[in-house]
Amino acid sequence: MPSPLTLQQFRADLAELLHQEPEEVNLEDNPVSAGLDSLRLVTLVERWEQHGIVVSFIDLAELPSFRGWWQLLAERHAEGREAGRRGDA
Repeated sequence: MPSPLTLQQFRADLAELLHQEPEEVNLEDNPVSAGLDSLRLVTLVERWEQHGIVVSFIDLAELPSFRGWWQLLAERHAEGREAGRRGDA
């Protein structure tokens, strides 16, 4: 079973691609304005899939802030855990 994605890891993943420290990542920032391009976004989607979170490039591209991303990832993680308990996964 993959390890859960934590907010700390989420911030670290963003910081790595933004060339920042995790504590410098402002969750209210717009991802495009912060400097994430489509290639980096795909990299993040693939990385988060390793945590068992199914999310698409488009799902994230439609959201205006990193906070929105985190909320979506947390929801998808919870859905995946629930499906796993029911045996759907």
